[in-house]
Amino acid sequence: MNRLKEIRIDKNLNQKEISKLLNVSQVAYSYYEIGKRQIPIDILIQLAKIYNVSTDYLLYLTDEKTPYPRSNIEKK
Repeated sequence: MNRLKEIRIDKNLNQKEISKLLNVSQVAYSYYEIGKRQIPIDILIQLAKIYNVSTDYLLYLTDEKTPYPRSNIEKK
């Protein structure tokens, strides 16, 4: 199963709910899940925050879900 879909289901969310949070259409989000469309960086960052995982996890660069500590710039 696709990692995005797996996390979404684990959080008990549907595609429509996530697409609203991202301000994209449900179809666009479904394309991200099935790999039909690349995820823009700003959307990738939002997804990592929504799901509380690292972008590396979403990109299959690690199997570790835990996000990195926030930078001081973002905390402001």
